[in-house]
Amino acid sequence: MIQLLGPNAIPLKEVIKQTYQTSEDCLRTNYYGSKQVSEALIPLLLLSNSGRIVNVSSALGQLKLISNENAKKELGDIDGLTEEKVDKVVEGFLEDVKENLIETKGWPVNISAYIVSKAALNAYTRILARKYPKIAINSVCPGYTSTDMNHNSGVLTVEEGAKSPVMLALMPEGGSSGLFFDRMEVSTF
Repeated sequence: MIQLLGPNAIPLKEVIKQTYQTSEDCLRTNYYGSKQVSEALIPLLLLSNSGRIVNVSSALGQLKLISNENAKKELGDIDGLTEEKVDKVVEGFLEDVKENLIETKGWPVNISAYIVSKAALNAYTRILARKYPKIAINSVCPGYTSTDMNHNSGVLTVEEGAKSPVMLALMPEGGSSGLFFDRMEVSTF
């Protein structure tokens, strides 16, 4: 058995091999995929009196976990944040993966593509919320939920994990928008 915690823990980067292809696939799914779905559905949501977008994110996507100063600056600049800036951060990350510069450039060492993809998704959530004030748009970390994706190692049941995304999807008109929730509580980006 591989030990991931404690004094004899094996570094995650030795267990999970991150390649350029797996990084690109992760970003394509978690960030670009969410963008494409949102862009396709926004025209329909604008016709609704209670349009909602709930992006499923992760507490691992919080900027405090990223040491890359440029990424922190760009993704943390709430007033100056644009899709182009987020895309540029993502492209810069992928270039650093390609050049094997993740550690040198201050990106997270373990599951960095996942962390960057969720940080980019959180930033995109804020951009959309500002651009479409008629739609309530938030991102949420449902918590570490037991699913097939994590080999059922999560601490929450599927029902417990679904509670916060459903809460955001069903919130009353005029509710929060442009925020990141860690389960049921507003949290920092």
